[in-house]
Amino acid sequence: MSAGGIVEQLNVQEGDNIESRQLLIKLDDAQQRVAVAQAQANLQRAQANLQQLVAGPRAQEIAQAEAGLASAQAAYDRLANASSPGNIAAARASVAQAQANLQSVLEGPSQATLISAQADLRNAEAQVRNATSAYNRVKDQNDIGMRPESLALEQATIAYEGAKARLQDLQNGATASQIAGARAGVSQASAQLETLQNSAPMDLASAQAGIDQAQAQLDLLNAGTRPEAIEVAKADVAAATASLQNALVSLSDTELRAPFGGVVATVDTAMGEQVGAGSPVILLADTSTWNIETSDLTEFDVVGIQPGNPVVLTFDAIPDLELPGVVSRIRPIGEDNRGDTVYKVVVTPQQNDPRLLWNMTAVVTFGGQ
Repeated sequence: MSAGGIVEQLNVQEGDNIESRQLLIKLDDAQQRVAVAQAQANLQRAQANLQQLVAGPRAQEIAQAEAGLASAQAAYDRLANASSPGNIAAARASVAQAQANLQSVLEGPSQATLISAQADLRNAEAQVRNATSAYNRVKDQNDIGMRPESLALEQATIAYEGAKARLQDLQNGATASQIAGARAGVSQASAQLETLQNSAPMDLASAQAGIDQAQAQLDLLNAGTRPEAIEVAKADVAAATASLQNALVSLSDTELRAPFGGVVATVDTAMGEQVGAGSPVILLADTSTWNIETSDLTEFDVVGIQPGNPVVLTFDAIPDLELPGVVSRIRPIGEDNRGDTVYKVVVTPQQNDPRLLWNMTAVVTFGGQ
């Protein structure tokens, strides 16, 4: 196994004939699948970021930046216009008018106003008397309610009551609410004048900075994405792709597949067992062809042997079997065998027999000897 883990699937047993790439063992892969999903999400995010940078700003974003610039310019213009001499003079006039109104409320009505109100009251009294006299002359008539004398008396009475109330109001002077309202008018006008007078150059500088910032934002959008940013985004996509490939490799490492077709000789694990990376778990043999390896050819014996030489093979376990073979290769380095230097010669049988098994003992006769 390329990775360690718990055996989740064991699809073969000893003696099974299998094909190349057949799934033999599957480990629990929950963590690897989570890693693949996360790597896929990171790749999608990196790709989306690259697409966004390549596409550049949308028309709505540019329109928003233009609106921000216009708003900053309007704010600057309001400050600049508010600080003009004409506006300050108008604010001073408003303060003077509010102060005069407060003074008038505090002083109450003038003597001339009282005399005029008294004259209006006397005039209203005279009209009531005249209307009453005319009414008395016709009051015994049946249609008195419909006659003009009745209407004239009613109107004269209403005018009299109104004149009397106005005179009484003037004589009582201003109420507390009227005085408070007049004072509030003075405070409001004074505050407006103070605001205009205190519009310092610092406020205008701040407003100008707002214009500059909005203009820079608009210029940045119009300029589009920097090539360096796009290259960084491409590198992010490449890194995310590599991470996904690495996660997929880790996922595939939880599977053990047959590198070639053959027979399962041994199975050294079971379902639910923990296996380690690199530990052999299955011994697989390709028994369609055989190799016979010599173990006792000394340096004196091997010098006369060459690849391609014919041989005759006999087997201790199958006395009646004799097969022809040929020398495939000779290992060029010798090994010590109980004090002798021996060389391994690989022989390939030219015929097969179904009775042959792995690790059987064979006798090789070179040159038919």
